[in-house]
Amino acid sequence: MILETVVVGAYQVNCYILAEKEGSQAIIIDPGEDYNRIKKVIDKHKLTPKIIINTHGHIDHIGANDKFGLPVYIHKDDADCISDSKRNMSAFLGSPSSFNSKIKTLNDKDKIELGKISLEVMHTPGHTPGSVCLKFDDTVFTGDTLFYEGIGRTDFPYSDPEKMAQSINKLMGLPDNIKILPGHGQASSIGEERKTNPFI
Repeated sequence: MILETVVVGAYQVNCYILAEKEGSQAIIIDPGEDYNRIKKVIDKHKLTPKIIINTHGHIDHIGANDKFGLPVYIHKDDADCISDSKRNMSAFLGSPSSFNSKIKTLNDKDKIELGKISLEVMHTPGHTPGSVCLKFDDTVFTGDTLFYEGIGRTDFPYSDPEKMAQSINKLMGLPDNIKILPGHGQASSIGEERKTNPFI
């Protein structure tokens, strides 16, 4: 199994590249920026990217979507972020941006499958209405919902502290051994966050 992390953009987003093996098809999670750096990793493993997944619709996670010419999977409640610069926060940051990728909307408990890879969608609103986590075997890609010793911000437009609390509780229902790969910062585990995260 290939699982590579490329830290991209000014906000240091973790972009993940997931594939069965060298020379196979690949999933790209949160290509926020730095297309050339992401492409370099893809080329290194001789991969063919087939799917992009956005864990949510903020600009730092979607900025390179269009560069790959691939369908973009995003939760239905964040789908407007792809074309709306206010929703994706780029207008707020002074550089309004919209994208034209073909969108495939996600719902809670959907499965995204590519070869032998199967990702289960966990709808975890709070940071944005359509934030999702992606469960893959004993790993969860947590986007900007759960970080190492932190959680996603809830003071942005369209954020919701109450829903974030519910989403964190949902993640805490997972076993302690589940590894978390967040949208920013270092990896952790559900058990570690249960013990040390000040927000839990």
